Parts: sequence; structure tokens; C-alpha cells
Amino acid sequence: MQMTQNLSPEQIITSLGLELPQVPPLGGNYVPAKQVGKVMYLSGVVSMGPDGFITGRAGLDRSIEEGYAAARACALTQLAVIKRELGSLDRVAEVLTVNGYVNAADGFADAPAVINGASDLLVAVFGEAGRHVRAALGLNALPRNALVELQMTVRVKE
Repeated sequence: MQMTQNLSPEQIITSLGLELPQVPPLGGNYVPAKQVGKVMYLSGVVSMGPDGFITGRAGLDRSIEEGYAAARACALTQLAVIKRELGSLDRVAEVLTVNGYVNAADGFADAPAVINGASDLLVAVFGEAGRHVRAALGLNALPRNALVELQMTVRVKE
């Protein structure tokens, strides 16, 4: 997308027909983000939509496409956390890591295809700076029966 070169990350999100959600309340005794030097570590967030938690198990009652959308929703939540912490997504220098966890049926081998929902969004928003290293794992349970959980690390501009 050539036209996105001059747009801010927030404008790109809007141009994609998306919006940043409200940052969810914490589910325990931890912080949503911690910055050490130029690196910001983000706690995991579970898949949420306008109607609450996006739940289910990929390969059982949820498809790869539904998981992809849930992973994208997680990435949007992480971007909302970053914006709250830094004031603007313009301060993100690059996405370093993404760890994606998929609530999956036994034998479900397509966790990477699900987590592509997050990876594709991050590249759409940040371009090359959105490319990251990652893990995509299928697990037999996630908090609140969420379909996806996503944890990230980003490098912050000075």
C-alpha cells in the first residue's frame, strides 16, 4: 500500500476499517506493559470483541478464519495498550516479538495460520517495522476459554 507511507499508524488502522478497543482491565497482579530502556514488554491479552471474550477451540468449534480474526483482535488490543502507555503509536520503532497461543483441539496443526491474523495486521500498520520473530502454539486451554492469547515486545523510539 503506497498511500500508507504518509499515514500514522492510527490513520492506517482507521483506513483498514478498524479501531482500537478499550484497554481491558487487568486479570491479576501484573502490569500490562513494562518498558526497560528502549524495549517495551507487553503482557498477554486474550481475544475480545465488542460482545466480550472471543471463545472456543480452533479445530473443534472454531475455524482457522475465526481464529485469524481473534488474533487480529488481540493485536488491536495490544496496540491500544501501547498507545495508552506511550501516547501514540508513532513512538513504536519496530515490533520485535509476537508469541501467539491458540486454544486448540488435540491435533490442530494450524496455529501459525491463526496467529497470522496478528502478524498480518502488524505489518499492515507498521510496514517493515511490523515484521517480527514469533512463536505460534496450540494449547489445550486459555484463560476465560479465549480462542487466542497474544504477547508482544516492541522497541520504542527515543
